Amino acid sequence: MVFVKNQKTRAYSKRFQVKFKRRRQGKTDYRARLRLTNQDKNKYNTPKYRFVVRFTNKDVTAQIVYATIAGDIVMAAAYSHELPRYGLTVGLTNYAAAYCTGLLLARRILKYRDLDAEYEGNVEATGADYSVEPAGERSPFRALLDVGLLRTTTGNRVFGALKGALDGGLDIPHSDKRFAGFKKDEKKLDAEIHRKYIYGGHVADYMRSLSEEEPEKFQSHFSEYIKKGISADEMEEIYKKVHAAIRADPSMAKSTKEQPKTHKRYNLKKLTYDERKASLVQRLNALNSSAAADVDDDEDDE
Repeated sequence: MVFVKNQKTRAYSKRFQVKFKRRRQGKTDYRARLRLTNQDKNKYNTPKYRFVVRFTNKDVTAQIVYATIAGDIVMAAAYSHELPRYGLTVGLTNYAAAYCTGLLLARRILKYRDLDAEYEGNVEATGADYSVEPAGERSPFRALLDVGLLRTTTGNRVFGALKGALDGGLDIPHSDKRFAGFKKDEKKLDAEIHRKYIYGGHVADYMRSLSEEEPEKFQSHFSEYIKKGISADEMEEIYKKVHAAIRADPSMAKSTKEQPKTHKRYNLKKLTYDERKASLVQRLNALNSSAAADVDDDEDDE
């Protein structure tokens, strides 16, 4: 009787392909990422830059990133928690703050590439659509918007960051259909409404309506604004000063925070063999002594 060895094992027949880790975690859309990072072969290893915008509960993160085989390289980054340095101390996650973060990143990367004098961008934010035009020998810095898994609805804060980067002088392919103030029926961007959002006008309107209709809710909802003495009428002037301060000095400031003298330890220190042995002896002695004490108590009871 002839036995034929089975060449196709169970693992071979199973044919189960494990998805990428960040796909399993629901963090990366690899279909979109491939199109954002794939570069033409005739570009000779020229990186494809991405303008990456992400939001957390307390912060806005904007980065200029390019992909390599070893991993993504972040060229420059800007965060909304830097904005208090420029005069914006409250409301660091709204549409207007996202605009400021995008503007800060644009001016920072252009300064890093020595393009800030050549491409000033749109100095006064009017809310109208703006695209930078090539000037001089060097082309404007080009990047592609990367929104991750975010749902790209009209008026989303990510487009506030995009508008800030465009006004800052970056060349980012875009359409005005998703900016705040775009009217679907007329198929036209209302620049006045968009300008209102850029300067925090929507927040100011909500402050006024809430203070009149629900004073108690206003006190709790805008407690930080009240504490710092910021009123609805001052909002636009504050954002104008922030934009001017960002353009004056977009460089990243070094942290003045002191290094902690003692570091927190969240896991137990690994014991040596002698320490583990001593600990075992100590526990055995304690166990034996407690057992002996129980025996003595039983004898006394008898």
